Amino acid sequence: MSKVRKAGFVAPAAQRADWEILLEERLGEEGFIVASCEISRDGPWRIDIFGEGDEALVETAIDAAARALGLDRPDWRWEALPDIDWVAENQRSFRPFAVGPFWVHPSHVPEGKPVGLLPLRIDAGLAFGTGTHATTRGCLEMLATLDPAETVNAVDVGCGSGILAIAMAKLWNRPVIGGDNDAEAVEVAQENAALNGVPELCSFFVSAGLEAEELSGRAPYDLIVANILAGPLLELAEGFGASVRPGGRVLLSGLLVEQASSILAAYERCGFTFERRIDLETGGAWWRSLVLRRS
Repeated sequence: MSKVRKAGFVAPAAQRADWEILLEERLGEEGFIVASCEISRDGPWRIDIFGEGDEALVETAIDAAARALGLDRPDWRWEALPDIDWVAENQRSFRPFAVGPFWVHPSHVPEGKPVGLLPLRIDAGLAFGTGTHATTRGCLEMLATLDPAETVNAVDVGCGSGILAIAMAKLWNRPVIGGDNDAEAVEVAQENAALNGVPELCSFFVSAGLEAEELSGRAPYDLIVANILAGPLLELAEGFGASVRPGGRVLLSGLLVEQASSILAAYERCGFTFERRIDLETGGAWWRSLVLRRS
């Protein structure tokens, strides 16, 4: 069993989302999970960091996030957790749900699919993306609004568990590629594609953005899907602009509603125009998914 520990502190409700984003940016690739829960209605939130990595990384991340927010370092401490399989516990708590044309379910609940929906079998695990978060749900709903004839060449950047690439492959019955800078996520994504019966349609590669030859060599794209975070989306704007054909689209998510204007402005400078959006809520915060079209 993994020796998982938890570091936690309390933050005002207005600061919760900022803390989560900043900590996730610094710790997500190091194997830590950042989560939050409301202590009382309209009251403060508890921010928790779970993991078994270097504790010094967590201390550095908390200090850096506090400085970025212009706040004093919060009062936090480590707490030992019971020696149980936390991935398995998370899997047991994951219940199936419908979103857009899809029915997302874990492997231990295969029955109950509503008639007419496409099943997506995704287990909670080490790679981000079970579909429950507002960002992933927003992307799944947006995919169903796109014209299949205009999405022939598509890529999922920052694929995590592979759920969005798998969804595109099943929705349009065509090959889709994906990339992630985490080699373990790429392995999980390929396993999930096999579990969903589309291993021949989905190919995943280790890549930071579109840098890997397997991804950059496929440009220009009809569609780039990127459900990551606002910071990386800003960094990728120019590269996406150069990698989408005129008339092609990007589907962007992982951004809070209040971050959307800066994202839109950056992508407009790179030749994109706004088409539509969807706002969904998770954990008391509202997240936006955007479809932008290349001029």
